Amino acid sequence: QVQLVESGGGSVQAGGSLRLSCVLSGTIFRLNTMAWYHQYPGKPREMVAHILPGGNANDIDSVKGRFIISRDNTKNTVYLQINSLKPEETGVYYCNTLNKQYRPWGQGTQVIVSS
Repeated sequence: QVQLVESGGGSVQAGGSLRLSCVLSGTIFRLNTMAWYHQYPGKPREMVAHILPGGNANDIDSVKGRFIISRDNTKNTVYLQINSLKPEETGVYYCNTLNKQYRPWGQGTQVIVSS
């Protein structure tokens, strides 16, 4: 059974940083393009960054230079380093594959950014 477990969230002031982690189990992690998604309260989930199996990464324009996605295939883990956080980046962060996401999603990890 595939399982996604996110961690690392917390409460920070605007401008702060956090490092999120996500472990994917029950499948061959290294073959998956992994992504991080952000869901602001009351809004749809949005992909913010993804990373290919070989390590090439891409992110959306609004987070360029501040969000850094990485992966460790030996630990079945994908990371998201988030810097210079903004209040509008409050919400729940989830990881999953970029396409044909696994179900169910993990519980996510909560990030609260205060101004």
